[in-house]
This record gives sequence, structure tokens and C-alpha cells, in this order.
Amino acid sequence: MRIPQNSTKINSSLRVMAAIQHRRSVRDYTSQTIGKNVIHTLLDAAVHAPTAMDEQPWSFAVIQDKKVLDRLSESAKKLVRNEAQGSDTQQAKHSLHVMDKPDFHVFYNAGTLIIIYSKISGPFVVADCWLASENLLLAAYAQGLGTCVIGFAVSALNTPEWKAELKIPTEMTAIAPMIVGVPASVTPPVPRKPPVILSWI
Repeated sequence: MRIPQNSTKINSSLRVMAAIQHRRSVRDYTSQTIGKNVIHTLLDAAVHAPTAMDEQPWSFAVIQDKKVLDRLSESAKKLVRNEAQGSDTQQAKHSLHVMDKPDFHVFYNAGTLIIIYSKISGPFVVADCWLASENLLLAAYAQGLGTCVIGFAVSALNTPEWKAELKIPTEMTAIAPMIVGVPASVTPPVPRKPPVILSWI
């Protein structure tokens, strides 16, 4: 592949690669609140993700009420604990170990939770929503913000009770919950394994 001669294109490519390589999953946040304009910027980045057959299946919910986040954290912990009990998988054991810590907060005390929902099903819908999620995560990094995907929250968010409280239509499915906030500390890099190439013909 020929490298473009235009320096602007080169600089843009370098910035994209830097964002991909340096974004971290942050689990320690300050109490600073993210403004609505910033959130709209992140949502705009999300909806520019690739989407199969132009379905654009995503919808969003934003939670910034601390009391709601605290209660949702407790609900999520209870459900995860119930789901993990009786299973001897390594993942279940890890989940129980985390849930049993008395001071564990599912959202790490971040002030904003953004959830990607979809009301349609299909072979590519979940992938579309996760592509939107990745756009949002990288856009947040570009804004100097920390993010972390919170898989522990999915089961709770899809219960009828939480859909009703958050005014989410019953036909919607929560797919990608993400916390966003101002990092309280520096998150060290996690070593990555080299790509496993199964075939190159």
C-alpha cells in the first residue's frame, strides 16, 4: 500500500492509530460531570459506525443520576451473583469473587452511563451496536475521557423493572452499556498478544 504524500492524511492516520493503541478501560473516576454537548458529540460518533444493510439499529439511553446508578449497580450485582452460582466455570468464579467485594460498584462510581439498545433482531444487529460502541469509546478518548464497557449490567438493564424505570420500550434490548467520565488516575497498558493468523493464502 502506498503511503499518501499529503501530510494532513498522515497526521490523521497517526492520531487514529494512537487512539486505538492508547485507549484504556478505566475503572477509577473523579466526580466531575460530563456536559450534554460532550455526550452529543459521543453519540454522533457512535451513529457514524458501519452498519449492515444500513439498518442503523441503535438507540441510546443516558443515565447521570447517581442514585439511579447506585441502585442499578446493586441490581446488577444481585443478578450476576445469581447467574454465577451453581456454575464451576472460571468466568463464573471470577464474577462471584468480584461481586462479593463489599465496596464493589459495577460502574466504578463514574458519573455517566450510556447504553446502546436495539429494537430489531438479526444476524448483524449486535455487531452493528458494538461497532457503534467502539466509535463512542474512541471518541471519548479523543475528548480526554475514560470509558469502560460494563457487561455486568446487561442482565439488569433487560429486566422489565429497569426498562419501566428508564422508560425503555419493552421491545428494546440493551446490548452495550458503557461508563464515561474523567479518569481519576492513569490506567497502565495491558500487554496484547500478537495476532493469531490462521491462514494467509
